[in-house]
Amino acid sequence: MTIEYKINEPISADQFLDLLESSTLAERRPVEDRQCLEGMIANSNLVVSAWVGGELVGIARSLTDFHYACYLSDLAVSKSHQNVGIGKKLQAITQEQLGPRCKLILIAAPDANHYYEKIGFSSNPRCWVLEPDSTIRQ
Repeated sequence: MTIEYKINEPISADQFLDLLESSTLAERRPVEDRQCLEGMIANSNLVVSAWVGGELVGIARSLTDFHYACYLSDLAVSKSHQNVGIGKKLQAITQEQLGPRCKLILIAAPDANHYYEKIGFSSNPRCWVLEPDSTIRQ
């Protein structure tokens, strides 16, 4: 199997949706909201993708300033292509695009905590989330 990795290759909402559904990430993403999926792809400024024979099999979708912080918003690999190092390679290529002081930051599903620790991430309890139906209190 030949895996081709690409940086900022155009990806359609349909390709993104198919990948989310063929991985475990669809459970935690708004796959029923096409406009949201389109916005997620269109407004990411660093997307590393993995392709096999023209099929999208992996993605690392990030938002970054390239100097201080890179938020890795989505890491997905199709179930049929997992456990062969695609996810690690997507993250390594993402990190290679960043400046020397730039941190790679992500929020992991509880089941993935061991994976990220094993590949070198450190846990940080300081993450805060403001849900869309909440507002900043005055």
